[in-house]
Amino acid sequence: MPEELLINVTPRETRIAIVENGVVQELVVERTSRRGLVGNVYCGKVVRVLPGMQSAFVEIGIERAAFLHLSDLLQKPKQQTADDKNGDTISEPPEEDITKLLRPGQTIFVQVIKDPIGTKGARLTTQLTVASRYLVLMPDVAHIGVSQKIESQEEKKRLKDLVVGLSNRESNRESNGESSESSHGFIIRTAAEGVEDQKFSSDIKFLTKLWDSIEQSKSTAKERTILHEDLTLLLRTLRDIDIANIDRIRIDSRESYARACCFIEQFVPELVDKIELYTGEHPIFDLYSVEDEIQKALERTVQLKSGGYLVIDQTEAMTTIDVNTGAFVGHRNLEETIFKTNLEAATALARQLRLRNLGGIIIIDFIDMKITEHKQQVLKTLEKALIKDTVRTNISEVSSLGLVEMTRKRTRESLEHLLCEKCPVCNERGSIKSIESVYLEIFREIIRSERAYGGQKFLVMAASQVVEMLQDESSFMVAELEEFIGKPIQFKSDPLYTQEQYDVVLM
Repeated sequence: MPEELLINVTPRETRIAIVENGVVQELVVERTSRRGLVGNVYCGKVVRVLPGMQSAFVEIGIERAAFLHLSDLLQKPKQQTADDKNGDTISEPPEEDITKLLRPGQTIFVQVIKDPIGTKGARLTTQLTVASRYLVLMPDVAHIGVSQKIESQEEKKRLKDLVVGLSNRESNRESNGESSESSHGFIIRTAAEGVEDQKFSSDIKFLTKLWDSIEQSKSTAKERTILHEDLTLLLRTLRDIDIANIDRIRIDSRESYARACCFIEQFVPELVDKIELYTGEHPIFDLYSVEDEIQKALERTVQLKSGGYLVIDQTEAMTTIDVNTGAFVGHRNLEETIFKTNLEAATALARQLRLRNLGGIIIIDFIDMKITEHKQQVLKTLEKALIKDTVRTNISEVSSLGLVEMTRKRTRESLEHLLCEKCPVCNERGSIKSIESVYLEIFREIIRSERAYGGQKFLVMAASQVVEMLQDESSFMVAELEEFIGKPIQFKSDPLYTQEQYDVVLM
């Protein structure tokens, strides 16, 4: 279905909303204070090697040291061993020890493949790549690959033969002394489907020149410095956009619009007629109620049109989604009601995953279904709804407990983590103690203080709602406590105190 891009640009923030049929499907936010690092190339310094985890921590000049696993290090060529039965050669990857490859203090060139998320640092690789509209250049791998999202085998073969021919042509030029760089490997991206050779030739030249500049920077690079910075969110989006599905692109910043037009004319000319400067009276994100959708995406509960609802809880280890019928009572029987609610929930939660950018392990608790066909239909509906998701997902079958386990690749922080911070009141619990729990704690503290220190009387300082409860509905309990300890108790409310905060002062 045709999509529309709404791009809101301010000096401190860029926000991009993908709208389909008038409904916001995805939101990407990048702030200048927390720009994404994925794709950046750094000259890093190894600060710690962990043989038990076969990984290392590398400083690249950001707040936290980044993480490099053995699997993301450049591997040596595969060893050839003879098969005793038929004499054929088989490839086996060598068994490596990270302590033989890295040492503390060593300088290495790395690329960020995952942004810092929560308390975790960035994820690194030494297998450097640079991307363009149609290709990804792999300087250390002599291989031509094709995106798995291109389904036609004939198209895959055409594209591969085309790039192989162009790559060989570039190699011949290098051998004639026109370039000092050896031939490289390439991955053909999904956007390349149906593209002719001229655009591939331009991409290969562009990527080769870009890699040459990175190689030249290596010789003079200092530790913990950046060698290559990937495009901004705006230009990355225009580079990677699915042209066939985009109907219109609106940008509300004249400067960003001019920059985007220059980029499109050079790299994505097919979008020239689709981009426009938004000059409306209302903010661009008021179109299609994008601001309202952002607020809803930060809430725990998602209402369904039928009356049912989802409850989404994001934790450090995983995200859980609970499906409930709510006010939906159906028209036939209970099983039919449950089935329709689960079908609607499957479509709704697929949209929420994109909108909230939820990643990692996701556990979905659909309402228990007894009919096997219903379970299969719900799974098919979920898989179909996730086809539009550009992030890689993997869905399992319904477990014996009625749970669906799935994973969604996590490369950047979720919308909640990006826009929100830790709650100073509940200390990240997501709830606070009730007034009754608080004043019972106060009573226990008074008794403890009286036995330990004595004193003539007590002054309790607490939040206004707690003091009001103690002086009104629970005043008889205060009287009983005063009689028990034989000393008067005074109360004073303080607007700076939260519901859980209080102080007991001896006087």
